[in-house]
Amino acid sequence: MTLLSFGQPSGGVMQTAYVVKDIRAAIAEWVARLHVGPWFLLPHFTGTDPVYRGRKSTTSVAIAMSFAGHMNIELIQPNDDEPSVYKEHIDRHGHGFHHWGVATATLEEDIDRYEAQGMTPVFRAGVPTGGEVVYFDTHGALPGYVELIETGLLMERAFARFYGAALAWDGSDPIRPFA
Repeated sequence: MTLLSFGQPSGGVMQTAYVVKDIRAAIAEWVARLHVGPWFLLPHFTGTDPVYRGRKSTTSVAIAMSFAGHMNIELIQPNDDEPSVYKEHIDRHGHGFHHWGVATATLEEDIDRYEAQGMTPVFRAGVPTGGEVVYFDTHGALPGYVELIETGLLMERAFARFYGAALAWDGSDPIRPFA
């Protein structure tokens, strides 16, 4: 088994993600109630060549990431009402838990594996840390989506930076730039 630089197994769940109404308010709650931080905020994310349910996606979201132990926590706030995997979830279930992120070094093989399990890819995009992400509709088999997160050098560096900051965090400077 290969471990990512922040101690999570490649191929295993390394992230839990939540859709939120107000990302800064959600960060404040995580900081105050759970002492999770610091948070790395990307105010506008569309992805590279994003496709949602077979169509080009134009939605923008704000994303914030931190770590609680070895688990990466992602908060996602839609910036618009465009169709998206995030708006779809909010319309069906409201705000709250959205997906598990699974690291993969073999994206195409894992796409095939998840499809063979009856899951449907619903969103795919390139990401700022290199590689791509692919979200799968689990059709109720799980209470959220599964996101494959392609690993690579830039992803490893970014997530290791977030993890290291969380390990050394003294409660100051709770919101930091993503880049």
